[in-house]
Amino acid sequence: MADGSQVSPPVKSTHSETLAELTARARDDLDRIAHPRMPWLEPRIAPDGTQALDVLVIGGGQSGIGVACALLRAKVSNILVVDRAPRDQEGPWLSFARMRTLRSPKDYTGPDLDLPSLGYQAWHEARYGTAHWQSLDLILREDWAAYLSWVRDTTGVPVQNDTEATDIAPAENGLLAVTLKHAGHTQLRYARKIVLATGQDGAGEWWMPDFVKALPTHLRAHAADTIDFQSLRGLRVAVLGAGASAFDNAAMALEAGAAAVTLYCRRAEPQVVQPYRLITFEGFLRHLSDLDDAWRWRFMSHVLGLREGFPQPTYDRCATHTAFHLQSGSPWLSASVQQAPDGQDEVLIQTPGGPATADFLICGTGVEMNFALRPELARLAGNIATWADRYTPPEEERHDRLARFPYLAPDYSLLPRVPGQTDWMADIHLFNIASTMSFGPSGSSINAMTTAIPKLVAGLTRGLFEGDLDRHWAALKAYDTPQAVIPRA
Repeated sequence: MADGSQVSPPVKSTHSETLAELTARARDDLDRIAHPRMPWLEPRIAPDGTQALDVLVIGGGQSGIGVACALLRAKVSNILVVDRAPRDQEGPWLSFARMRTLRSPKDYTGPDLDLPSLGYQAWHEARYGTAHWQSLDLILREDWAAYLSWVRDTTGVPVQNDTEATDIAPAENGLLAVTLKHAGHTQLRYARKIVLATGQDGAGEWWMPDFVKALPTHLRAHAADTIDFQSLRGLRVAVLGAGASAFDNAAMALEAGAAAVTLYCRRAEPQVVQPYRLITFEGFLRHLSDLDDAWRWRFMSHVLGLREGFPQPTYDRCATHTAFHLQSGSPWLSASVQQAPDGQDEVLIQTPGGPATADFLICGTGVEMNFALRPELARLAGNIATWADRYTPPEEERHDRLARFPYLAPDYSLLPRVPGQTDWMADIHLFNIASTMSFGPSGSSINAMTTAIPKLVAGLTRGLFEGDLDRHWAALKAYDTPQAVIPRA
């Protein structure tokens, strides 16, 4: 979500106490809107004698932090967020996000969940001043990452970094057992509910054609991989895909001094329309998931079938280099290694327009749904219901790739393909790119956080409440605290 325009980093405010004052104000605001304050959950005892978590959130990026903030506001405080990345490296912003700025408009709100003092604008003004905010076009991705870290600290979200979930299994007392790998050791944590806020590849893998994957790794990479762009200086680079991330990676190679960068687009013309701009309105974001399957499929298959468009500055970032070439209507049919005249390995690419050669390939080809590739979902991968299992669209709307998206319940939980088997998946809630077909922009979208997170958290709290109905009923019947004392005559 970036813009490719030239942006100079802002100068930090010399009034560092301003940000400290904002932090204090945000915490005060959270305290002022804390009604109802009464604790309502009692920890369940896990099989190992420990207290089980009420909710474990896997993924500490913007979505995971936002969900955790909303849970804390709902008085669900017995939670933990885990992320496999080190502190402040969560999400894509400081790793494989290679744009200069977010592509989302600066006034889109996100994990603040409608609390102005917790919003990005307040943070930016506190750090750089009001005048800088007013002159700002788009948000630097480094600033967005720093803002998310501030939200985490300000709200007190508990996060355990350098931690990867490697297995989820059913356990006694209606709990889930999660195997976590941390600091070279494994630990078992128990939870009533799990949220998978695992981003773009959270229900599968970053995809590239098999014939590219078969090439030696020194000759190819996915746009989401770690790439040493400086090593591409003087080389010929071929990029597959014409989405925003493909252009971002092409720009990085050009800026590193690549001799030539050719971007191959399978379409006759690259997609320049960004459909998410049109559907970012309250009715769609809040209520798409309330529609029947036919309408949900019709809307989202059209949006996702178009893929994500890119803005003018993203294209210009590449086009300003004479070494950049755009090949439309040129899918890759095959790729193989051959020896270049200088004796080095090169890649021979076959396209409908004829062969081409390159020294390094980058695939900006998105993700593929494949639950079996996710270790945390491996136990139930074969029984997760997909859209192909629940809905057959008209032939003209058929889309096999999108049919592999999971078909989710109204609370974002997984549904079984065969009812009665692996029913414990009902306590696993998917809040990543895979929730898009069922809910529209949600688990990986800034523009939908203010509507999607409350809907997810309402589902979580409903499940936690319903799971304790007997206790709540018994407590209500036993409640005898008087509100007044009436003297006896």
